[in-house]
Amino acid sequence: MIRCGLRLAVVVASLVLVESHVSNIWEATAFHGMLSMVEVQPEPIILKYHKGPLLKGNVTVHINWYGNFTPTHRSIVVDFIKSLSSTRHRPSPLLWWRITARYRGGPRTLTVGNQTLHHTYSFGKSLKTRDLLALASKNAITTHGNAIHVVLTSDDVAVEGFCMSRCGAHGSARLQKERVLFAWVGNPVTQCPGECAWPFHQPLYGPQTPPLLPPNGHVGVDGMLISLATVLAGAVTNPFGNGYYQGSAMAPLEAVSACAGIFGKGAYPGYTGDVLVDNITGASYNAVGVHGRKFLLPAMWDPVTSTCKTLV
Repeated sequence: MIRCGLRLAVVVASLVLVESHVSNIWEATAFHGMLSMVEVQPEPIILKYHKGPLLKGNVTVHINWYGNFTPTHRSIVVDFIKSLSSTRHRPSPLLWWRITARYRGGPRTLTVGNQTLHHTYSFGKSLKTRDLLALASKNAITTHGNAIHVVLTSDDVAVEGFCMSRCGAHGSARLQKERVLFAWVGNPVTQCPGECAWPFHQPLYGPQTPPLLPPNGHVGVDGMLISLATVLAGAVTNPFGNGYYQGSAMAPLEAVSACAGIFGKGAYPGYTGDVLVDNITGASYNAVGVHGRKFLLPAMWDPVTSTCKTLV
């Protein structure tokens, strides 16, 4: 258990790590807060339901911006979340998000809630997991109901385990009488772009295929969106560590992390699969959201077909 300030009673039920975007045969394993790398053999992807509660219905995403995020950075992320409810363009991010409706509980609709700027680095520039929980829970008392409290850290902020074992995480904590869901994603552009911003940067290991051009022109922020998509899907389908996952509860493969490295048909380790290319910018994408903004979304495991499903 981890204890933190702001009268956080006791943390959590779970902390799920989001590993490197690069498809490989390495898996991060957590044991009482310690992380190690172990080699595993590929196995068929079957996410078992462990009979725990899931997040369903209308879900509000509250965002804590920690550090230096420009208005452009923030608009890209907010447009992404809004696009998960928009069908105006095709292929639509909503079609991707609707895969979560195939899990028990039915449709889940995300909306952007409160946004809080932490540009003064109130916890410093080197954060522990307890700091992330404190940030995520700051306004949780006044925002009841179905909600995910997201902390996004800028590229000049170091976070415990970031780059060494994780690109992001999600979990839950008990705050007074409420159970609070939180998620965190860091901007990897200066710290580990080869691990957490692939395929928009040369991978740190594995096949050295040329990187793709990011659809919004920001290697770090476009990389963050892949991790954010991963933790949001995990947060609604495995919010408390006893929902849908494969493998160990300490290092579970979830709705998106089970399909790491797959973005289009024909994907294999080091190759994203066939995706769309913007005729003007040359950027790669597979979804078009609000304001015509383009995104590259990872595959999500479909419980109906038991396959990793992509938009293209």
